[in-house]
Amino acid sequence: MSDTFRAKWYYHLLAAPFILLMMLPLPFLYLLSDMLYYLMYYLLGYRRKVVYNNLRNAFPQKTTAEIDAIAKRYYRYLIDLMIETYKVSTISKTQLKKHCTYDEQSIKLVDSFYTNNQSVIMVLGHWGNWEWAGQSFMMHHPYSSYVLYHPIKNPFFNWLTAKFRMRFGMNLLNMHHAAKRMIASRKERTITAFIADQTPSNPKDALWLTFLNQSTPVLTGAEFMAKKLNFPVLYASVKRLRRGYYHVSFQLVSDKPVATKENEITETYTRMLEKDIISCPEIWLWSHRRWKHKPPTNGCDGK
Repeated sequence: MSDTFRAKWYYHLLAAPFILLMMLPLPFLYLLSDMLYYLMYYLLGYRRKVVYNNLRNAFPQKTTAEIDAIAKRYYRYLIDLMIETYKVSTISKTQLKKHCTYDEQSIKLVDSFYTNNQSVIMVLGHWGNWEWAGQSFMMHHPYSSYVLYHPIKNPFFNWLTAKFRMRFGMNLLNMHHAAKRMIASRKERTITAFIADQTPSNPKDALWLTFLNQSTPVLTGAEFMAKKLNFPVLYASVKRLRRGYYHVSFQLVSDKPVATKENEITETYTRMLEKDIISCPEIWLWSHRRWKHKPPTNGCDGK
């Protein structure tokens, strides 16, 4: 019996109780979320310092009471998001389509690229439920869908998360091999999703922009690949309508990337994401250490 075979059986045993829990209806899981909120926020204080520092720096004009209110709403949402993410292990296609709807004009926009035999690059941030958006997109369109991901260090959770993400046909693309894979499949009709607000591993290679009132290193990989392959770029906005319900819409960033100025695409979708976050801050990932890097000594904005 191979080590890989043993590991898969071991992982299935570990995952069984978790999947059984996710079989509960969403209303029951949200009751669990309400209880976990008090544990995470009041007792454990999970990354409270990071969350509050991020919020104060992003919204210096807001009062202490306003920051506190956003933080509390964020922690409630964060637990909902965790539950919703793993609920994908048991949710049906019908349920997911009901809970994550799409703007009709946005789908028509994607249709036009598909009809013209064009592949597309999609950029989105950690705003709203990006997991449900990615999973449900394939139910609305025949594109072969790829999502760039960074492997999780814990092998069990890396296996579990990948298993859930691929349940409805999504393809995972290791970010370290993404460029090579996209070039090799450039003649296929694909849509490849980039998460636009991750922290670069090497900030020296990033574009520095003022984002949420702070000097921020921004990844430029989506723009680089869009220009190299001349793929249209869309920004996906995943708006939360109410608890457990989302609406996805797309905005055109560029339909001719090779004709754009340097960094124009990156700056455009970064401003789109910033606008979304400001409109509803509690559904962005504030516990992420987004501003752990210092800007270069020669100034920000890459100048």
